[in-house]
Amino acid sequence: MKKLLTFMIAVLMLVSMVACSKETEGKKSETKKVAILTPFLSSVTTKQMVDELEKGAKEKGWKPNVIDTNGDVSAMASRMEDVISSNVSAIVIVSTDPNQVKAQIKLANEKKIPVFGADSSYIDGMALNATSDNEAMSKMITEHLFEQMGGKGNLIVFTHRPHPGVLKRTEILDKMLKENPGIKVVTEQEIKVPGPIENARQQMENLLLSNSGKDSITAVWAGWDEPAIGAAQAIQAANREGIIVTGIDGNSQAVDMIEKGSPISATVKQNFVGMSKIVIEQIEKVFSGKEVDDKEMYAPAELIQK
Repeated sequence: MKKLLTFMIAVLMLVSMVACSKETEGKKSETKKVAILTPFLSSVTTKQMVDELEKGAKEKGWKPNVIDTNGDVSAMASRMEDVISSNVSAIVIVSTDPNQVKAQIKLANEKKIPVFGADSSYIDGMALNATSDNEAMSKMITEHLFEQMGGKGNLIVFTHRPHPGVLKRTEILDKMLKENPGIKVVTEQEIKVPGPIENARQQMENLLLSNSGKDSITAVWAGWDEPAIGAAQAIQAANREGIIVTGIDGNSQAVDMIEKGSPISATVKQNFVGMSKIVIEQIEKVFSGKEVDDKEMYAPAELIQK
């Protein structure tokens, strides 16, 4: 009898250990994997968002995987297919036009993998995009610049239309230029990414040489801060006075240059940390079986000027 009792206790302990082991394995298998993809990790503000997303995911106990295609937007499609095949729990695309990965978003939907955007844009099939109101920001900075120009003069435009946010800003500029015929566009230049500061500086150096007259360039409208920084550096190096430069983002370097009296007169500061926090909060809702609060959510922005 005693031997039988000892045997039964041993069996119960073994069953309990197996159950605990399976429970632990189950918990491990439940760890959420979040893929964070971008072509623009070299951008200061994009990296800020990615870092915040990665930090937020880890704080929630999820396993983040950051993928940078180093300026190659076309490579986003294949890398996104890779993470879908690996059965991630969610995908976040950062500073990316979702139309360029439309087929992959559809594939993710078929696999029940939600796709979120951070400073991207929203298309059908996505769970949500968190960004700033790019149209409102562009209107804010463009009104400021046109006022500084006195409603007339020669304008250089530095942009990057493949980026969804910059595209919206540039389209608002296009509209406002039609309403302000006194302002003429000398040229619109697409700034290369990676390396937007260096590329903008080089392009501005060439434009200063080819437009050497005193009033040939009145201002530079930059779709984000890094081209504004490059343009201002070239203007200062050439000792050209009176050229106004504006940007958008609130990049710390740009803000510092505004405070020190550089050609950059203003920027609009975006809340990139706020965008990332919105995405993390909404991912958590989806993981809990709830609906997102909205398809497109905005973090507030503010004008910073001299």
